[in-house]
Amino acid sequence: MENQVVSWFAENAGYAIWISILLNMIISLLGIVPSVFLTAANITFFGFYNGVSISIAGEAVGAIVSFYLYRKGIHKFLPEKLSQNRYLRRLQTSRGFEAFVLILALRLFPLVPSGLVTLAGATSKMTLVNFAIASTIGKVPALLLEAYSVQQVIHWDWQGKIIVGVLSVILVLVFIRRKGPKER
Repeated sequence: MENQVVSWFAENAGYAIWISILLNMIISLLGIVPSVFLTAANITFFGFYNGVSISIAGEAVGAIVSFYLYRKGIHKFLPEKLSQNRYLRRLQTSRGFEAFVLILALRLFPLVPSGLVTLAGATSKMTLVNFAIASTIGKVPALLLEAYSVQQVIHWDWQGKIIVGVLSVILVLVFIRRKGPKER
């Protein structure tokens, strides 16, 4: 996918930044698609620092647009996952500084899906401005870590990539095996 996006950027160089931001908005609206391929494409095409900056801007715009649209109506179809996580439940009833800190903390915590944080924020009593600031600040460290990881993988030779691939397969197999037959 990264190569396809890089080719779109190359074919439309004058609009590449806008294409990246638009793709980030779509990813954010979908809520479940990881953006790592777009971060990789941004770093490959724009260079590390410009690529990271564009990724941060795109993720911020995507979160703001998603928040706005979720608040305008999509939040009526709340997924059950919102009520399962105590921090997301707490966020729905919070406002002001407490909501700001919760969004910031949830963005920093990598295991909470970004789409759920945005949806929970949209159903809370916090303002769009507070959400935008907290969300963007919280996304920066995660994006920097993601970008650094992507940069390292991009510059690895084929042996390093094979090692990561094999380790990933082993981790998935261990995870599947630990789940047991009852949970599958």
